[in-house]
Amino acid sequence: MAEAPQIPDEAEVRARWGDFAWNDASGVKAKEILGRYPPGREQSASLPLLDLAQRQVGTETNTQGWLPVPVIEFVAKQINVAYMRVYEVATFYTMFNMAPVGRYHVQVCGTTPCMLSGSDDVLAACKNHGLVKGRTTPDGLFTLTEVECMGTCANAPMVQINDDNYEDLDYDRTITVLEALARGETPAAGSTIGRRASCPEGGPTTLKAMVDENHDYRGQW
Repeated sequence: MAEAPQIPDEAEVRARWGDFAWNDASGVKAKEILGRYPPGREQSASLPLLDLAQRQVGTETNTQGWLPVPVIEFVAKQINVAYMRVYEVATFYTMFNMAPVGRYHVQVCGTTPCMLSGSDDVLAACKNHGLVKGRTTPDGLFTLTEVECMGTCANAPMVQINDDNYEDLDYDRTITVLEALARGETPAAGSTIGRRASCPEGGPTTLKAMVDENHDYRGQW
């Protein structure tokens, strides 16, 4: 069973994040988010405000971000609800990190379609690149997590790294993505074998003209 990322000491967390507040950019965005909801419905902003807070923490720590307790408390005060109401949201959705993660949060899907398509090879590539499930690499670059279905079954196996999906992976293509990230590059997201969205491997076999971006339909109908 994977070990959970280590949560810092509470006193250390309070010292670092106890005075958390929106920076200028986040403050503008938070005002925009709250403006979407009528008075008395501010609790509906829990998800986008938590995401905004996690991204700000990520910017300040040069990581993918996480949600220290004082930051969750800050969000709760922003929408005038009890801390526990926001904590329940933060701990329900796996998009929120409850402990520090690395600059790149590598989430490998291990559900049946990905497993049958080779997610074990993806995990092996991660392991051989120095990643350990539930831990962050010593250089702070990668955190590895095995997750359940990411909704990209047609392009299995896949990983989500921060906001991007990398699909149609195998051992070598996974290594290529990790090495590119380690060099500070941004690999192209999506299929790693070049197929468009979830088109069949090898390209479409019917209605080819409809997927030809250069096809001119004018005057044909």
